[in-house]
Amino acid sequence: MRLLASIALWIGLAASLAVPAYAAETLWDELNAMTASLYQQGRYLEAAKVAKEALKVAENSFGPNHANVATSLYRLAVLYKAQRNYAAAEPLYQRVLTIMEKSLGPSHSDVAVPLNNLGGLYQAQGKFAEAKPLYERALAITENALGPTHPHVAVFLHNLALLHQAQGEYTAAEPLYQRALALWEETLGPTHLRVATVVEQMAGLYKKMGRRNEAERFEKRAKQIRARHQ
Repeated sequence: MRLLASIALWIGLAASLAVPAYAAETLWDELNAMTASLYQQGRYLEAAKVAKEALKVAENSFGPNHANVATSLYRLAVLYKAQRNYAAAEPLYQRVLTIMEKSLGPSHSDVAVPLNNLGGLYQAQGKFAEAKPLYERALAITENALGPTHPHVAVFLHNLALLHQAQGEYTAAEPLYQRALALWEETLGPTHLRVATVVEQMAGLYKKMGRRNEAERFEKRAKQIRARHQ
């Protein structure tokens, strides 16, 4: 791509010359916009190339521990994950976590996000033992920082429930689903599509547990919610 070659040349010049911070920020923003456009088109390989250039700009212009670097690392990791290149994505997610822990502190509520992302990467690979403590830490941080009834808590409860269900740990998954469902019903409303998704997942859980009556009741409710959105 000629555009990529031109960008790479510009970045090389920027690394060797005193470039105003606003110019670097502008270039970084443009590269991010290009990455997002290519990602939306499903052109992951091209998007990853542009994302790498954005990362170079961030590291050269803002320093290795800047928030923009963490953002670029995350975007590149997402692209690698989309291509199932988990080995390439893992160290990027780990770097994001390290940067955020250093800049915000290990107990900051925002640290739960990279913990969750890294946990999701491990879960996608079937590495449940590695994913579980990350999800649990994300949940604990969020509960302590924002309170046990904050909507963000539901996200981590839900992910942890899915993890337990994937391992056949149904009795451990059920109360997590129940808490997530209660929080989303309260914050989003009982007929929100996210509520329907959890209700459907709980129906599947009850089927696996042999609790047919509950499974049928939850299936019926999920269908009713989705019918309202048609």
